[in-house]
Amino acid sequence: MKSKSRENDGVTIVDLSGRMTLGEDTLLLRETIRDLISRERKMILLNLGDVPYIDSSGIGELVSAFTTVKNSGGELKLLNLTKKVRDVLQITKLYTVFDVFLNEEGAIHAFGKEATPTVFAG
Repeated sequence: MKSKSRENDGVTIVDLSGRMTLGEDTLLLRETIRDLISRERKMILLNLGDVPYIDSSGIGELVSAFTTVKNSGGELKLLNLTKKVRDVLQITKLYTVFDVFLNEEGAIHAFGKEATPTVFAG
């Protein structure tokens, strides 16, 4: 997995690509989140549009990232879920935990507000 960060209107967007699986992939996400928090970047949008697959370790790391950011006083939202990632979040009922968005602009505007997450038809 690879990650690249950029800023837009005070929000750090982390563009992730590749499989999010046990090992270096989940470690990369953990280190990325810790680095952002240490630099006081607390509004984080994870763009998962290029993540074709996620296993249970990847899901665990997403939940851990969400908790870490929230405990630091920040917000973490998800963007552009692929079908497989969306299906896993639906099956595990975690789509109710995360604010999930289909477009970047809407996600960025939702930071600092009570968000209306995307609801996926079944």
